Amino acid sequence: MILIAPTLATAEELADTPAKQVSYFRDVRPIVQANCQGCHQPAKRGGDYLMTDFQGLLASGESGTAAVVAGNPAESYLVELITPVDGKSEMPKGKAPLSETDRQTIVQWIEQGAKDDTPESAKAQYDAEHPPTYVRPPVLTSVAFSPDGATLAVSGYHEVVLQKADGSGEFGRLVGMSERIESIAFSPDGSQLAVAGGSPGRLGELQMWDVTDRKLAYSIPVSYDNVYGVSWSPDGKFVAIGCGDNSVRGYEAATGKQVFFNGAHGDWALDTVFSKDGSHLVSVSRDMAVKLYEVKTQRFVDNVTSITPGALKGGINAVARFPGEDQVLIGGADGTPKIYRLFREKARKIGDDFNKIKDFPEMPGRIYDVAFTSDAKKAVACSSLDGDGFVHVFDVESGKKLLELEGPLHAIYSISVSPDNKRIASVGFDGKIVLHDLESGKQLKQFAAVPISPQTASTK
Repeated sequence: MILIAPTLATAEELADTPAKQVSYFRDVRPIVQANCQGCHQPAKRGGDYLMTDFQGLLASGESGTAAVVAGNPAESYLVELITPVDGKSEMPKGKAPLSETDRQTIVQWIEQGAKDDTPESAKAQYDAEHPPTYVRPPVLTSVAFSPDGATLAVSGYHEVVLQKADGSGEFGRLVGMSERIESIAFSPDGSQLAVAGGSPGRLGELQMWDVTDRKLAYSIPVSYDNVYGVSWSPDGKFVAIGCGDNSVRGYEAATGKQVFFNGAHGDWALDTVFSKDGSHLVSVSRDMAVKLYEVKTQRFVDNVTSITPGALKGGINAVARFPGEDQVLIGGADGTPKIYRLFREKARKIGDDFNKIKDFPEMPGRIYDVAFTSDAKKAVACSSLDGDGFVHVFDVESGKKLLELEGPLHAIYSISVSPDNKRIASVGFDGKIVLHDLESGKQLKQFAAVPISPQTASTK
């Protein structure tokens, strides 16, 4: 028998082993993106320091001290700020210190020369002075009337565009970090705009904008994928979102502090709405469930829908609360809008769907958005099938379809009813905002949601 002795590296040999090369784009950028860019981006330069741009990351902010000195972590102000003392660090501000692994990754990158290996294709930066340029209409995923009915906010690429509600012109572009905007919602008083979105497969983001000044109040990185279905509590104190990591989260609107988390869903949470007094929160998901939570305790209370296997027919995309009542309108993959009561009035039995109040007539394809008129007399839903869009208006009391909006329409993904209940705005695949008369269903106007630039040879 031959025994082979293990070979052990000496300390001298280990010292000679080159350290793993740290990549800015692969290793450092995701740490900065998840922990720092919410407060240090073009729309909100905390400390006059920009961390979304490589050169800005190296430079000094209002301190006047270089944040990154290539090859010298000890002289790099960024390292000082992220190094904890007695368990606390100056940055990220108001949050737990970076993990030691993340901190050492940044230190090692600086030691190795703080090189930028960002691919050219990933260097495009957008801000208010350099907004996105469109050579073709973008797919639009969200639209919302302001509470006074004067403004329409609509999703774009890296931005939310503010349009005059009569279609007479754009007057603001809220440019942020998120590539994809999934959901937008005005605060009850119209002073703020909450925006949910992200960069698919990388990061979710909740943005809060001051509508009058068109300034970013704060940005909160959330999880590792897009976030959806932003909603406001009736008193305007809280906002909620659904997440691609299956969680539902809530935040103080004034500060951005997270005050609610629940992971009861088994798939993406796509939309949220608060109960009429704000004490409870409702979410819908691709897992086919409508779930009810108590906000104060963050406790899961009940499945509003049936739990009987096979009773639910596909994921649910949208939810809206009945004005003045604890009832919700939902819509999803089965194409049938439904109204449910939130709070169970008798014990659940397997096989029942007791909380369901009524079904409205089935629509073609999948439902992507639902809404009520403010007088609670009409329900509205939009759906899409094979590239065609449909918007139906229903009578709440009788459950009958009143009318279908005049078409033809391309695929429709979002709708909003004007506060005076006279108009419906819809958006979708063709990049246009379409206004219809709610009473007659006749089309009033359609116009581009974003400015389109002439296509040149280099952009074809």
